[in-house]
Amino acid sequence: MHHTHFLVREPLLDPQQRVVGYELSWQQPQHAATGSASPAPALESLLAFVANHVIGGDDGESWLLLDKILFLEAVPEMLSADALHRMPPSRTVLSLPAATLDHPDTLQAVHALRAGGVGILLRNFARAPAGLRLASLASFVEVRFSGANVATQARAYAALKQSGLTMVARPVSNWADFDACAALGLNAFVGKLHLTPRPGTATRGVNPAQAIILQLMQLVKENADLAQIEAVLKRDPTLSYKLLRFINSSGFGAGREVQSMRQALTLLGYAPLHRWLTLLLATASTSGYSPVLLETAVVRGRLAELLARDTLGRSEAEQVFVAGMFSLLDRLLGMTMEEVLGAIQLPDEVIEALLTRSGRYGPYLALAEACELNSDLVAALAISLKLSPEEINQAHLQALAWAQQMAV
Repeated sequence: MHHTHFLVREPLLDPQQRVVGYELSWQQPQHAATGSASPAPALESLLAFVANHVIGGDDGESWLLLDKILFLEAVPEMLSADALHRMPPSRTVLSLPAATLDHPDTLQAVHALRAGGVGILLRNFARAPAGLRLASLASFVEVRFSGANVATQARAYAALKQSGLTMVARPVSNWADFDACAALGLNAFVGKLHLTPRPGTATRGVNPAQAIILQLMQLVKENADLAQIEAVLKRDPTLSYKLLRFINSSGFGAGREVQSMRQALTLLGYAPLHRWLTLLLATASTSGYSPVLLETAVVRGRLAELLARDTLGRSEAEQVFVAGMFSLLDRLLGMTMEEVLGAIQLPDEVIEALLTRSGRYGPYLALAEACELNSDLVAALAISLKLSPEEINQAHLQALAWAQQMAV
């Protein structure tokens, strides 16, 4: 399926708007035949494809998504799939219609998975099979939130919470519903809220930390002396600490502990320093909804970069990364994109990509965005960029994994 279908993702947020995991699915090609055929082959292929790309490391067993949980749709036929046994149980949740538990074989398979630590999310839940405790069958339950009959829903949620289940609300289409769900004790939320500015919470404009980062980015762009860059960095102890933490991380691999700012800057170099500052700019936001926006921006930037690398080369792909990272700065800063671009000096092609998704870089950014939205544009953009579904799907999972390593 990874040769014909496109991988799309949707984040699951906790009440603090942090990403706790992702729901991954195949986008059905428009030309695909519809009918009553079992979805098992497609779902099993998704599981196998994901396992092949998010498990790595020297031991071949490392979970590249770190603390993130993956939610994958399932059907009874795939509960014994080989790929499932390769996934870390504590980071894997299979989503099943509750009615499938009425079948004894499915019930037995679910019990075995739960005993092994695999998560089960029940959809369309009404009741547990007679004589069985709900917590023995599932770790998550999907609830359909509605603004109507809130008191009735509150009683139902209270009963589910007593059972020890994590409640996942769907769909949560606006911030008022998000707040209502959080107040009712729901634990996770599925929706596109992170792309919708939250009224009254965004801090408009560039804060002092971001102003220093922008100044540093300009100095790096101008190839200023390291002493000049070091002097600006030292004005913000938090930035200095973050740079030393980054350069001494296992991911950077300096090989020895770096203790001075000058040594850190020398080891890092101008291009990687600019990339690090690009990542850092979004984290310096004081917006109330920045955690999910930041992660979305990092994944988007990296995915757009990977998609562009073979065609445009590494140097220009770096600019595509900048476009992807900055594509959410308007929401993070509470400004229009035109105002943002007035505060940051960027190449014309990056500006063109940010404003109109056109030029050499724009289509790669548009494709990365489409993978977040399950948009019909994914296939059309892939064709225009001469990218295969497999190339895009591999880059998508690589970008997700990379984003977890780049907490700044």
